[in-house]
Amino acid sequence: QVQLVESGGGLVQPGGSLRLSCAASGRLFSVNTMGWYRQAPGKQRELVANIFSGGRINYADSVKGRFTISRDNAKNTVTLQMNSLKPEDTAVYYCNYNPAGSMSYWGQGTQVTVSS
Repeated sequence: QVQLVESGGGLVQPGGSLRLSCAASGRLFSVNTMGWYRQAPGKQRELVANIFSGGRINYADSVKGRFTISRDNAKNTVTLQMNSLKPEDTAVYYCNYNPAGSMSYWGQGTQVTVSS
């Protein structure tokens, strides 16, 4: 089993910044992808960004240039630095851990609200 503990999130004004962090523990594999998904009310869950253990990164087009994902393989953590936040970024953000050839694991989610 894998446990994901998320931190960060909250209320921020447009143009502001937040940092989300996620720490994985339990039965971990060195080859994996960690990332963040988000789900806004009435919308499907979508990929925000993910990062492979080897370093390859994917960003959603909507966040490219504003968000930065990084990871610490030794600590089994992933962070998402969110800058220039927009109201449309408002959603519940979920940490994801996906070992190669196995099922995905999810954090409980953290609310990000961008509003004046």
